[in-house]
Amino acid sequence: MDWRVFLTVFISVFVAELGDKTQLATMLFAADKEVSRWTVFLASASALVVAAAIGVALGSVVSQYLSARALSLIAGIGFILIGLWVLIMR
Repeated sequence: MDWRVFLTVFISVFVAELGDKTQLATMLFAADKEVSRWTVFLASASALVVAAAIGVALGSVVSQYLSARALSLIAGIGFILIGLWVLIMR
């Protein structure tokens, strides 16, 4: 296993997920006193694993048709556009 890649991906995803709508929704479900915290944890963790698996699968397919540089450029432009959209809509 390439630990440098592992840590880069882990830190990037961890920071990106902090305070996002997924974490807020999980906190709301866990705040319900009638719901098991373990059930909420396992369900939310499973959902994130499935979402990541879809991302890896799609990335593998798309990478057969586009270079890593093109994918990085498209992703970067996409993030910039989303950021601008959020700033404009506020």
